[in-house]
Amino acid sequence: MRMSLLLVGLVAAAPAIAGPVEIQSTVLAEKRAAAADGTTRVSLVPAGRVTPGDRVVYQIEYRNNGKQAAGGLVIANPVPAAMQYVSPAEGSLAPELSVDGTTFGPLSTLKVRDRGAVRPAVAADVRVVRWRIAQPVAPGARGSVAFRAVLK
Repeated sequence: MRMSLLLVGLVAAAPAIAGPVEIQSTVLAEKRAAAADGTTRVSLVPAGRVTPGDRVVYQIEYRNNGKQAAGGLVIANPVPAAMQYVSPAEGSLAPELSVDGTTFGPLSTLKVRDRGAVRPAVAADVRVVRWRIAQPVAPGARGSVAFRAVLK
């Protein structure tokens, strides 16, 4: 039996940030279709129902609605329990990753305690995705970051 899940319940919006920066999270499903030239075309569509194995993109948009530049912007988004982190989305900055919500870094630097032993972390262990926006965000400016995930 193949189960489906209504993705609205999975949206894990990035937490609101105090101040003039507005954050909005959107979940998009990857839709694959054959192109006339024989290749497969992948497009992003608003996510509705997804079934195990379906790929989605979490897109987090930010905008500075203030009158001054906003520096030190950090955007963190949990990976919902029903989802497995895959990679940064195409065109997005590479995020810092965490398996425990405390220690962040590239996946290759993370470790997980598993049955009493410590092993290198894998994408399935990632629980939080975080970006540090290096440059101050000018008044009225906007940007976005995104990551890909798959429904378990």
